[in-house]
Parts: sequence; structure tokens; C-alpha cells
Amino acid sequence: MTTQPQQAITLEGLTRRFAVRERDGTDRRAVRGELTAVDAITLRIPRGELFGLLGPNGAGKTTTIRMLCTLLPPTGGSASVWDFDVVRQPAQVRRHIGVLLTGERSVYWRLTGRENLAYFAALYEMSQATVLSRIAGLLDLVDLTARADDLVERYSTGMRQRLALIKTLLHDPPVLLLDEPTTGLDPQASRIIRDLIRHLHRDEGKTILLTTHSMEEADQLCERVGIMDQGRIVALDSPQALKRAHQGEMILRMEVDGRADHATAVLRTIPGVASLTLQPLPPDSAWEITMTVTDITGVLPQAMQAVNAQGVHVRHLQLVETSLEDVFIALTGRRLRD
Repeated sequence: MTTQPQQAITLEGLTRRFAVRERDGTDRRAVRGELTAVDAITLRIPRGELFGLLGPNGAGKTTTIRMLCTLLPPTGGSASVWDFDVVRQPAQVRRHIGVLLTGERSVYWRLTGRENLAYFAALYEMSQATVLSRIAGLLDLVDLTARADDLVERYSTGMRQRLALIKTLLHDPPVLLLDEPTTGLDPQASRIIRDLIRHLHRDEGKTILLTTHSMEEADQLCERVGIMDQGRIVALDSPQALKRAHQGEMILRMEVDGRADHATAVLRTIPGVASLTLQPLPPDSAWEITMTVTDITGVLPQAMQAVNAQGVHVRHLQLVETSLEDVFIALTGRRLRD
């Protein structure tokens, strides 16, 4: 019997840098420096855990996934999946992972759903009997059996995503790397994908590394989350523990009209304001000011005085308990999609 590792994914000082190139007055693009996309991350994800990696655009989440699935070599440090090193043992790594990357067409639209699965199964050199049984079971799992012989170009976006997800399960890998699997889906399709992820984790024991732009999704699904910003993990714990750590704080939200940028400069100086973000509210000229405050009694009257002094009109005022998104904003100073 093969011994299963205690750690499904291990990162030790994992780093990835990219050369920054600019035109030098000729047709050539000279190297002008380096961009550090992933900055010396150390992380361990135990076997069987559903781990969420959160971060704004450009934080390094997708770069991390691409290194783990052997598409990008690390610049420094190391990474292993199921105890196989991503640089020295890439073939073994690929045998033990299923990967869904955001923004890439992962199935062929001119083939049927069943043909897609058969094609990818052939790449894993699976026996014909195993292939037929596995495909039938996976199609049934995501309720695509009735549409299995339709061309994928006739599928809805949600159906294509379900097909792409079960494609990663053909060889029954123990580790799944899912990069924003619900992006672009409507609420119903997103719920179906979340239910499938929950099933794969709880009922099939898969280890899942999930990147997401949905705080609700991370809060519902993940046992632990890592909040990533500028290539580093700035917080690491369960969603509940992260929220508890900020329970002494309250969130004050103001919807305002006028020169909100002038008002925020004053608001940041008020004692008790731990963090502040400013977000436009299209299509009109309104703004949302979100403040994390440690002393609402002291901050609220001073905040109202400050915005009034700047000629800013308050449309709506709301005091809310700390959510996972509020924790994220407090730690990074940005919303998840910034």
C-alpha cells in the first residue's frame, strides 16, 4: 500500500520574478528591471484540506498556481505536490494534480462533451474500459449526461465550466488546483460549481487549492485562507479566526456626493481609524468610503464633522460587523478586484 504524504502541497521560500522589458528607441525591447510576482512564500497545505488563496488582481495567485502545475519554473525557493518536486519531478506532479486555470479555454468547442473527455483521457493513457466507466460517472456527477453528445459550442457558460472541471478529475488526482472556477458565472451556475467543490472535498477527500474573487465563496468553502498581496501572504488562518481577530473593530460605510478625496485625507487622521478605502459608485458621481474603526463612539462624530466641513453630502451611513471582505480590505487597503 502506497503511503500518502501528510502535506499535499509544500512551498518553501517560493519566488517568481519576471523581467520588465521596454523599448530602447530601436525595435528591441531591453530589460529594464525585474518584477517580483511571488515573493518568498512558505506554506503547507495538509492532505485533505480545502485551502483558499485570496488577493487582488496582480497579487501573485495565478503565478503561484502556474508554478505548482509545472507551467512556470520558480526563480527561487521550492515547491512540491504530493512530495514530488515541481522542478525535478514534473511528470510525477502532473499525475497527481487536476488543474483548472482561469481565462483559458480548457475544452474544445467543436467537439462534444463526451469527445472532449475521451480525448483528454487518452492523454493519461487510461484503459478503454476505465475511460468509459469514468466518463459516464463524471457526466452524471455534473448532470451533463443528457447533453454529453452535443457540441460544446452549444453549451451555456456554466455547462462548459462543469465540463472543464470534471475534465480535471479524469485520472482521479488527489490534488486539485482551481483558479477562480466561478468567475463569469451567474449565481445559479456558481452555486452548482461550489456544491461540486464541496462534494469533491468532503465526500471524495480531495485536497483543493482554490483561488477566488468571491469572499462569500471563501467563507463558505475554505477551512483556511491565505490573503495574498504584492506577492506575499499577509494573513493565514481560518475565515472564522481572521474575523475574530478583527472583532474589536467595526466597519463604518458612508455613501457620499462631492469631493470625497478631500474628505478622506482628513478622515485618515482621525484617531481610531485603522484603515480607509475609497470606491466610486457608478454611474453617478457618488463614492463609498469604508473605514475600519476601533472606537466608533469617538470616530463617528468627528467623521461627520470632517465630511461636512469639506462640503461632502452623506447619502447613506451604515455600521456593520466585520466580514471576511472587511478583514481583507483592512490588511491590503484594497478591494479584492482592485
